[in-house]
Amino acid sequence: MGLMELFFLVALAGFAFSIWMLVDCVTHEPSVGNDKLVWTLVILLTQPIGAFIYYFVRHSKRFEEA
Repeated sequence: MGLMELFFLVALAGFAFSIWMLVDCVTHEPSVGNDKLVWTLVILLTQPIGAFIYYFVRHSKRFEEA
């Protein structure tokens, strides 16, 4: 496996994770205030980095509350 294939797989995994977190945010985040809008913009504008931030800050917190 070459370096280009490895880069492509990492980019594809980051994109898939971003889509997963975006869908999770839109479907499960409460519509109180601007939280849903802010998290959606963070995920959309910063792609995998924003998705990881959302996952560790908000997604994990929701599981602890449930």
